[in-house]
Amino acid sequence: MHLTLRVWRQKDPRVRGDFVTYEARDVSPDMSFLEMLDVVNERLIQGGGDPIAFDHDCREGICGMCSLVINGVAHGPERGTTVCQLHMRKFRDGDTITVEPWRARAFPVVKDLVVDRSAFDRVIQAGGFVSANVGSAPDGNAILIPREAAERAMDAAACIGCGACVASCPNGSAMLFVAAKVSHLAHLPQGGPERAQRVLGMVRQMDLEGFGNCTNHAECEAVCPKEISVSHIAKLNREYIRAAVAGG
Repeated sequence: MHLTLRVWRQKDPRVRGDFVTYEARDVSPDMSFLEMLDVVNERLIQGGGDPIAFDHDCREGICGMCSLVINGVAHGPERGTTVCQLHMRKFRDGDTITVEPWRARAFPVVKDLVVDRSAFDRVIQAGGFVSANVGSAPDGNAILIPREAAERAMDAAACIGCGACVASCPNGSAMLFVAAKVSHLAHLPQGGPERAQRVLGMVRQMDLEGFGNCTNHAECEAVCPKEISVSHIAKLNREYIRAAVAGG
C-alpha cells in the first residue's frame, strides 16, 4: 500500500502547530496503525529528520495510550477499537489519512500527537480510595452481588482512560470517563462507604480541570473503544444528586 499522511506537528505547547505531509510507502495491510507510524519514523530518522511523537505502551488495546484522531474520528474508523488494534487493511491504497492529537482544553498538546492527560489522574485521585478490605479474589467473591449489578460494574470498569470521549465531545466533556469510574464502584457494596464523597470529589475536580458540560450528543459512546454506554452518565447524575441532597 502507498498512503499519504497529513500529520499534526507541534514542537511544544508554546509553538503553533501545523499539518505536514508524509509519504508512507510499502505499507503492509496487516500492519497496525502504530506499526505503520513506526516505519514512517524509521525513514524520517534515516533521513536525519525529527520522528513523529505519539503515545503508545501495551499495543494490546488495554492501556489507552494510543490517543490519535484519524480522519476526524478518535481512534479511527473501526468501532470499539483502539489505534493499536486498527489495521491498515481498513484503508485503501492511495488514501490520504489525516492524523491529529486529542483536541480539548483540558488535554494540552505536549508535542506532535502527544497530549497531557494528567487531568484524568487528578480526577481519579479526587475520588479517593476504597476503604473496604476485600483481600484476595476469593475474599471478594465471598460478598454476594446480584448478577445485573456485577455486570454493570464490569461494563464501567472496562474504561481504559484513553480520553477519546473528551476528544470527540463538542464540549470537551469528561462525563463518560467520570461516570464509568463512579458507576463502577457505585454498583458494588465495596464502594458504599465513600460513595457520596467519591462522586462529589470527582465531579468537583472534573470542573476544576476545565472539562466541558455534557449536552447528550453521545459522541463519547460512539468512539469509546470499550463501547461504554452513556447510561452510566445517568447513573453519575443520580449519584451526584443523591450525595448533594444528603449533604455529601
